[in-house]
Amino acid sequence: MADAVPDHFYRPADGHGLAHDPFNAIVAPRPIGWIGTRSVDGVRNLAPYSFFNAISYTPPLVGFSSIGTKDSVRNAQETGAFTWNLVTRALAEQMNATSTREGVDEFERAGLGPVDGDEVDAPRVAEAPVSFECRTAQVLQLLAADGSPTDSWWCTGEVVGVHIAEDLLVDGVYRTELARPVLRGGGPSAYYELGDRFDLTRPD
Repeated sequence: MADAVPDHFYRPADGHGLAHDPFNAIVAPRPIGWIGTRSVDGVRNLAPYSFFNAISYTPPLVGFSSIGTKDSVRNAQETGAFTWNLVTRALAEQMNATSTREGVDEFERAGLGPVDGDEVDAPRVAEAPVSFECRTAQVLQLLAADGSPTDSWWCTGEVVGVHIAEDLLVDGVYRTELARPVLRGGGPSAYYELGDRFDLTRPD
């Protein structure tokens, strides 16, 4: 039996004892959920979420988690719609500019063009080379292991419309690396651009 590698062990309930909480850095790199919504009063909102991912093929589902019921979750729940927009290296600074809690229109603040969805009543980012239009499927308050409610909310959406820039499609295959997606890393300010590609063939 192999010996375990030396490690830094901690119980999250007791604190990590490090300069910065490593949890969300270990689960990395994480795609960014750049979520566009519209309130019931018609106010646009755009916000990045690093707890985001695709979670199902059929139907295609994506989800994001929010600490607190921020505008994105509230709007998605009340209107039944949101968009996900791909953050690329070229859009990283504008994505960062939408990380605000002020009562402003983040599209205007970041100099981005809002485009109405074809299938849902939610704005998408005109400059994003890929966008998903989503109908809200579930909004759940997350629970701890003991069943107690947390202040985090999980929002799942079914993708009902997909926009892809044609130059990202090569012989009918979406080329992830051509988009230069930005991924969230660890620490308060670390982001990454997608690295080198390699291919693996699944065993029979």
